[in-house]
Amino acid sequence: MLYLAVLLSIRIMGKREVGQLSAFDLVVAIMIAELGAVAIEQVDMPMYLGLVPIATLVVLEIFLSFLSMKSHTIRGIVDGSPSIVIANGKIIEKELRKLRYNISDLLGQLREKDVVNIADIQYAVLETSGELSVLLKAAKRPVTPKDLGLPVKYEGMPTPLIFDGHIHFKNLHRLQLDEQWLLVELRKQGLDRVKDVLFASLDTDGVLFVNEKERATKKPAAK
Repeated sequence: MLYLAVLLSIRIMGKREVGQLSAFDLVVAIMIAELGAVAIEQVDMPMYLGLVPIATLVVLEIFLSFLSMKSHTIRGIVDGSPSIVIANGKIIEKELRKLRYNISDLLGQLREKDVVNIADIQYAVLETSGELSVLLKAAKRPVTPKDLGLPVKYEGMPTPLIFDGHIHFKNLHRLQLDEQWLLVELRKQGLDRVKDVLFASLDTDGVLFVNEKERATKKPAAK
């Protein structure tokens, strides 16, 4: 029961990675886990003594999140604000000191963005999540089809149809397709069984991508 309460509490807090949690969210998550652990260890303690503080923390987190959505001031207090650490190819040393953010960390995050020359950067912003956003100078940005005046076509997200050997019928029906069609397409790629497929998706051009499992028995593709 307590395990489900902790799991539900974390789920209610939203779909965010640990690195994207605000300081308040992280503290609440740690406290919920700690309260759950204490309640489980104290076998003689009534269950409600563990559930009530967990529920209180969840309500407090939801309330503060709601206030943060409505008030820029409260959002700034809870989440902080983004900080510009590079401007016009120059590191803002004062901002680094205020953030206790060293040059090595900055260079490491720039390399993760495939940026090695600070002089190429128009702006670099350290977000409240700790992620570094980088805007290159106009002359250093990758050329796009629009820059070259080339026509581009729409590329939507492929729709997953098979996960680990199981058909995603909801997606299949949304595309107005059926299981029979999918089986025929799999046979064209030499696969007779859905359970042999690790992942399959259909792109907006109608091309089916299939990634079979390592031990799948594959026949020659149908012509």
